[in-house]
Amino acid sequence: MMRFVALLLALGLLMASCNRTPAPIDPASAQAVKVQLNILRDTVAARWSEMQQSDDGKQRDTKQLLRELSGLPGTDRAALARLQYANDRLPTRRYTQQTMADSGLIDAYDSAQDSLLQAVYGLVPLPTSPNVEATPVLMLTGQIQEADAELVGFRSRYDQAAMRFNNYLQLHQAEIQQLGSKYAQLQPLPLFTLHN
Repeated sequence: MMRFVALLLALGLLMASCNRTPAPIDPASAQAVKVQLNILRDTVAARWSEMQQSDDGKQRDTKQLLRELSGLPGTDRAALARLQYANDRLPTRRYTQQTMADSGLIDAYDSAQDSLLQAVYGLVPLPTSPNVEATPVLMLTGQIQEADAELVGFRSRYDQAAMRFNNYLQLHQAEIQQLGSKYAQLQPLPLFTLHN
């Protein structure tokens, strides 16, 4: 009987120690700031990646659309070759998270892409009737236009994430300095939205 009571007591102590909740992290501590900063950076990186993947997809679809157009009778092959060359050069003209601080680079890229797409759309034959079955050319054109329309949303979501990151950097400068050079060298990110 004594062994049973001792076993119950030991079991009770063991259960009581297992139910402890960990001590909460001080939200102003360097450790909490590091965790939050990493979350904010990951969010910014994810938003940037989504936007870039959409743009890459738009360029792949444009390349495929130009291939499809080359198979249509009466298409100007020289014009298609020029448009393909322009499409292939677009990635080298694209801004980065750092170079986008120069809004002229964003404008130049957008202008080059818009000019290219307008020229490509000009080569797409219009359907002969509203009930015509969607051809690969029309489907690709629709996909490109849809991706193009989503660009503003991608940029807006990126800006929201970057603004949260920038605000956090500003509010927690002292704690960030304590984290070491990797974190202390972080700079505010440029935004698509221009502020006066």
